[in-house]
Amino acid sequence: MKIFTGKVVAINNVKTAVVAVERVVTHPLYGKQMKKTRKYQVHDEIGVKFGDTVKFAACKPISKTKKWRIVK
Repeated sequence: MKIFTGKVVAINNVKTAVVAVERVVTHPLYGKQMKKTRKYQVHDEIGVKFGDTVKFAACKPISKTKKWRIVK
């Protein structure tokens, strides 16, 4: 089971939050450290707020874009 940690960047609907996960990767040629960000649509039963740091895990598809559920 995949578990990611990210920051809530938007609250779309009552039970949907957009969480941004930031990771650091090394450029293959130049060796520079770069930040890459990816956003996930996450199912929210808890009621998180903008700016919260959350852990979320993969689950069965809830809708077309939501395949993740907030754990903590």
